[in-house]
Amino acid sequence: MTFLIHPQTTMGRVHLTVADLSRSLTYYQQGIGLELLRQEGKTAFLGTGMVELLMLTEQPDAQPTRGTTGLYHFALLVPSRLELARTLQHLLDAEVPIYGASDHAVSEALYLTDPDGHGIEIYRDRPRDQWEYPNGKLKMVTEQFDADGVLGELKSMGAGWTGLHADTRMGHVHLHVSQIPAAEAFYQDLLGFAVMARYGAGASFAAAGGYHHHLGLNTWAGVGAPPPAEDTARLLWYEIVLPDTAVLDQLIQRIEAAGLTVEMGDYGRIVADPAGNNILLIAS
Repeated sequence: MTFLIHPQTTMGRVHLTVADLSRSLTYYQQGIGLELLRQEGKTAFLGTGMVELLMLTEQPDAQPTRGTTGLYHFALLVPSRLELARTLQHLLDAEVPIYGASDHAVSEALYLTDPDGHGIEIYRDRPRDQWEYPNGKLKMVTEQFDADGVLGELKSMGAGWTGLHADTRMGHVHLHVSQIPAAEAFYQDLLGFAVMARYGAGASFAAAGGYHHHLGLNTWAGVGAPPPAEDTARLLWYEIVLPDTAVLDQLIQRIEAAGLTVEMGDYGRIVADPAGNNILLIAS
């Protein structure tokens, strides 16, 4: 019987290193619209509605990384098309560079890059009853973003920008990996995420509970790409959030039974995927 991760599994915080914390805080607060919830020394905790979504730890002189495994982007899910419109209007008004925008059939998304080269997606989901399954497979595409249609949501509501909506959450995390087969063996066969879609041989999208994807996995940095060096701005870990401790313990036992090491970190138990991307496993 195929093992499936609990359907209520979600994504949690993403922890990154940055070269200049003050510069990053300006970008993420004034540009992206996250709140600074607290700061402990060189680590800042940002989020929305008192929910932590992003941790930034200063590592002076850290350089952007290319051609390695690690973060492709983290994706902030806003609760509606109106909130995406408000965000888009703010980005335009504040002249925050937007590097891409796409309609993925299941969602509409904006793409940005922070001062350290970390990728960011801000997106809204279409209702699940509008998702299409031709030939039994979830339809996920990359098509032209309807900017006029999105901004048209503001006509009767007004922009009213006060930062990202309090219900914004970490929707998914997209990773550079070194090998797709090894990544799928880990995330699907071991952890129990279901592969929902593939883009050729270079990208795979996996999820819990029938979502379009909680995890993106790609080899666009190169097949066999190495982990980032420790002197670079990089992903330290991202969170997979299980619904309770019993489910968490079951998953950890499964990982350890496969011969992998689960270490105790400062914020919880950590396991590395085959590409060296660290995952913090926690219960909600």
